[in-house]
Amino acid sequence: MPLAFESLSHGTISFGFFNIESDMLLLDSHFFFSTEFCARVVEMAESRSGVEIAGYTIDDADAIGNLMGAIHGVAFTGFIGALYRLYPFPDKPEEFRQNPRGTETEGEVRLLIERFGRPLAVEFSAEGATGEVVIGDYRFDRDSFHELIRYVWRGGYPRWKNDSPPPYVRTMAAAIVASGHRVFDGVSFPSRP
Repeated sequence: MPLAFESLSHGTISFGFFNIESDMLLLDSHFFFSTEFCARVVEMAESRSGVEIAGYTIDDADAIGNLMGAIHGVAFTGFIGALYRLYPFPDKPEEFRQNPRGTETEGEVRLLIERFGRPLAVEFSAEGATGEVVIGDYRFDRDSFHELIRYVWRGGYPRWKNDSPPPYVRTMAAAIVASGHRVFDGVSFPSRP
């Protein structure tokens, strides 16, 4: 489930996973695969320079869809509705856990989002002196960015199945811990998310 996070540029915005069988993240009206997000964080941690993150954007709220309607099985509109037709919300609450193998659905999810959105590549950079992070038009202070990172580490809400992040998330965490970039100062990762 996406959660509310504070940005410097847009106030409170939604960020997070929105279907447990997909590794896609939403950032307001932008969509990125978590593999892409984590890989760009690793690049930032290792090179300290700005990078570009590739994803998609959907400008129309109807084309994005109704997440709560799709979860409850009553409104399958837009991209989110189409995804929930393929991968419905589980019947049993205990099955509501983010699948660490969500990367296996990337091909199907990519075909779906291309019907509703358009490709997007935006700046993803961090300013060491101020701790400010830029993702396209969105700006975050260091603490808010750390919350985005920790959200992915945990597998969002409801968390990773078996509390076991996939290897690409563990790689991101290791790169952050080893990084000397000031924007990552203070980020820690518990042994179990």
